[in-house]
Parts: sequence; structure tokens; C-alpha cells
Amino acid sequence: MSRRLIVEADGGSRGNPGPAAYGAVVRDADTGRVVAERSEAIGDTTNNVAEYRGLIAGLEAAMEIDPMALLDVRLDSKLIVEQMSGRWKIKDPNMRTLAFRARDVASGDRVRYTWVPREQNKAADTLVNRALDIALGKRPATVALEPAAAPKFLPGWAPDLGAPTVTLLVRHGATEHTLAKLFSGVGGANPPLAPIGIQQAECVAAELAVRGVVDRVVTSPMLRAQQTAEFIARATGVHEIEVIDDLAECHFGEWEGRTFGEVARQWPDELSEWLSSTAIAPPGGESFDDHRSRIDRARRLLLGEHKGERAAVVAHVTPIKMMVSLALDTPARSLYSMELLPCSLTTIAWWQDGNKSMQGFAESGHLRGLVDGGM
Repeated sequence: MSRRLIVEADGGSRGNPGPAAYGAVVRDADTGRVVAERSEAIGDTTNNVAEYRGLIAGLEAAMEIDPMALLDVRLDSKLIVEQMSGRWKIKDPNMRTLAFRARDVASGDRVRYTWVPREQNKAADTLVNRALDIALGKRPATVALEPAAAPKFLPGWAPDLGAPTVTLLVRHGATEHTLAKLFSGVGGANPPLAPIGIQQAECVAAELAVRGVVDRVVTSPMLRAQQTAEFIARATGVHEIEVIDDLAECHFGEWEGRTFGEVARQWPDELSEWLSSTAIAPPGGESFDDHRSRIDRARRLLLGEHKGERAAVVAHVTPIKMMVSLALDTPARSLYSMELLPCSLTTIAWWQDGNKSMQGFAESGHLRGLVDGGM
């Protein structure tokens, strides 16, 4: 498995433009330990240029450590995160040059850009101010990076970590759109379960009822998911169903209600771009990178509100694949290597310290031959 590194970077100028510097910190993602630092005063320039220089320095430091590493880049510059993710155009030629330089250092599915609040980027910001103070002849402040996170353990080999939150992830039963293999996301029609989908929902509900206690039933707001959740709630004795809007299927924009072949004929260039990068959205839709962020928000809500509980979570193909990618620390593109049948069952345990364990993936033996694929 590829090593995972966290890159924290920042830059700033006193005057904008004015005396400027950048700072970057590279951490081991599993331990939180700082493995590299970079900082430098770069003369008079703007905040944006300094921030890009910090990004480049952080990427270069990470590549020196492990050129095959997966990088989680965390910046408090919304502008650079959106530009490097491909969602915002880069109009300024100087900024464009710096962005291309950053992409030359590290790009593709191995790099994920995340915006963080400034208070979560203090280590890099401290290095920026220290470099500026030295350049301006001032006594620099002492750099005190926050301590490393506690090491993670292999589940089953660790000391007692407390009870995990267990998510029993259920893909909804089949609809007519499922059977016809149509793009069927949150932006299109909202079809109900087909007759075979109802049978599938009954089967997975019975399976969950014999697997042990289900404390909560949580669902996407979409009709097919809520209908499936109702079968599970009745079978497991859960009286209330919780709806989390962020668990809805991805938004496929103008492709909603169409087959892959129809999209390939009408939008060949757009489809090619969409398949080549998880940062690209269908026309009028949502990119897989944005969808992954939405599902991570739903995951955090679940773990925060249902600590130590077993929750049956009814959702869709893409949300469940993204939940798996978050559990395994794989890039969004890993969704292309997964397949989930309607009413299949995926089980993930999440501990409060960040440990997680996938205990089952896409189980479908309970369906008794009631199998139909599609989106």
C-alpha cells in the first residue's frame, strides 16, 4: 500500500504586495509526525504568489520523501484549492505558471486538495512568519508545532479503543432506472422501488434482523432509499428513521435519466473528461471529488451523533463507494474498481481515535438470486 503524507502549506506578505515568505510542513498521515519542513523569504510579492510557492515547496518536500506517496494537501487558501482541483479557472498568467509548476511536481489521483480553516494551518503559518521576521531583521518567534497525533493500531491488535460506531451500509433496492442502467442521481427523477427492489429490501431487512442489534436506521432523502429503510426499521424494531441529506446520490446533471451509451453519443468530450478526472463534473452536475467531500461530511455527522452505535445506513452506489474509499484512505478514483449490487451490505467499524476496519464488502448472499445491477 502506498505511503500517505499530509502537506500543510501557507504563504503571506506584509503589505500585499510586500515582503513575503512561505512555509510548508509534511506529516506522516498515520502518526501525524512531522517529517519535513520548508520555509523561505522570497522578497516583495503578493499573498497569492507566496501561497503558491508554499504549496510547491511542500509538494517537492513530499516527493523527496516518497515519490509514490498519496498526498493529502491542506491549505487555508480557498482560491488555490479550487484552482488546483480544476474547479476554478486561473486567469492571472503568473498564477497559471505557478499552478502548472505545482502540477509538474505532483498531480493526478495521488493528490487531494482540501480547504481548512486558518486555525488548522498554524504550523505552516508559523513558519511563514518566522521566515519573514528573520528577513526583516526581527527576532523570530519560537516555532512550536503541535504534537504528533497518537499512533494508529491494527484493529484486533490494539489496546482497548472503546466501542466503535459500526455502519451497516445498504445500497437501496432496484428501481426501473436501476434495471434500465440509467444515470439516476439527486438531480433527476426520484423513482420508487421496482417489484424486484421491494423483494431485495425485504431480504436485506431480514438479514440485518438476524445479525444483531441495530440501534439506528439512517437513510438518504431519496425515495428508493427511504422505502428500503422502512423495511429495515420494521424488521429490526427501530421506531424512527433519520434522514441525512448529504447521503443522496451524486448529481449527474444533464446526464440524469440517460444510459451511458446515450451520454457517450451526445457528450463524447465531456464524458471523456469526466472519466479522466474525479475533479470534473458532468454538465450541470457534481464532481466525484465534491461528492466525496459531501459524503465525508455525512460520515462525520454519523460518527459524532452515534458514538458506539450500530447504524444501518441506506444510501446509493456512489455514496457507499466513497465511504469505503474514506475508510481505506484511497483516492476518489478507486470507486471505478468497486461494484455494489442493490441491497448489498458493506460493514465498516469506525473508532473515535481515527482507526477504522472494513469488516465486509458488497455482501449479497442474502438476496437469494434477486440480483440486478445498474446505477
